Amino acid sequence: MIRTKKNIKILFKYIIAPLLAVWLFYSLYQQIKSQPNLHQSLELIKNAPVGTQAWKFWSVLLLIFFNWGFEAKKWQLLLRPLQSLTFFTALKSVLTGIAFSINTPNRIGEYGGRILYVEEGKRIKAISLSIAGSISQLILTLFMGSLGLSYLLIFQLKQTDSLMGLSYFWIEVLLFGTVIIFLLLLLFFFRLSWLVQLIEKVPRMRKYVEYINVLEQFHPKLLLSLLWLSFFRYLVFVLQYLLLLQVFEVNLSWMAGFWNMSILFLVMAIVPSFAIADLGIRGKFSTELLSIYSTNTVGIIGATFGIWLLNLFIPALLGSILILGTRFFKEK
Repeated sequence: MIRTKKNIKILFKYIIAPLLAVWLFYSLYQQIKSQPNLHQSLELIKNAPVGTQAWKFWSVLLLIFFNWGFEAKKWQLLLRPLQSLTFFTALKSVLTGIAFSINTPNRIGEYGGRILYVEEGKRIKAISLSIAGSISQLILTLFMGSLGLSYLLIFQLKQTDSLMGLSYFWIEVLLFGTVIIFLLLLLFFFRLSWLVQLIEKVPRMRKYVEYINVLEQFHPKLLLSLLWLSFFRYLVFVLQYLLLLQVFEVNLSWMAGFWNMSILFLVMAIVPSFAIADLGIRGKFSTELLSIYSTNTVGIIGATFGIWLLNLFIPALLGSILILGTRFFKEK
């Protein structure tokens, strides 16, 4: 059984994921090749750091620190019931987590990277805290995504239209499902102690209670702080994307851009992927979503690649450097 699971994991990681990536990138290449004024669009991207819109490009770079700064603050708050961390150490922990996550499904390896800065004997408990932090971000993504889908259905799509291969009806179904999951997750988030109590009642599961009982120390004020930090980080994500789209002359209003980005983030949250295919999936959905506003496919893909590079790839490189100086097991 264990061998079978390992073989399936290898199959997805080294065969299916790369094939998916190749197919997605080829699809994007075909879209770029048919782009009108392709040379001018590429020149626009090349001159982004020094052109008339350069201040927006450099603003996106500056916002990287706010992006991961908010996440580091969340991690610092989450660990407070278990261990005290300085903000700088929490930031190093977050970056190390990104490095670990780069080649795992939906970046679940992030949990393993973060706990390297947690004291021995507390690391398994820290994983449950990290998952709680991810849930707070997912709650915001679902909430904003449901508002974005509502905006799309009310102001952009007609009942005969389709988007991302989905008809108007199925987009309504997606909206309904998103709202239901959001409400259930929100209830679960503010009642994390219920999970501990539930596991305590299952004889075979009681031995695991000691690893998650730290969740009982989460009070409403702390949980609200986590949601606010998740919200601010979400706004940074959206602002980065909109600024880069403007730099690359993808013309759409702030309102339409904001709500369509919320749909993109929702799709990325619910679609399973490996990091190797992540950029291709982002590019594909971005062009599908924004094609109703702009024909500048190169600009859309350029903004998508820029966000992926700045918010994921470069932090992962920094995290990889930090891993070299990390001691997995400290001497007693």
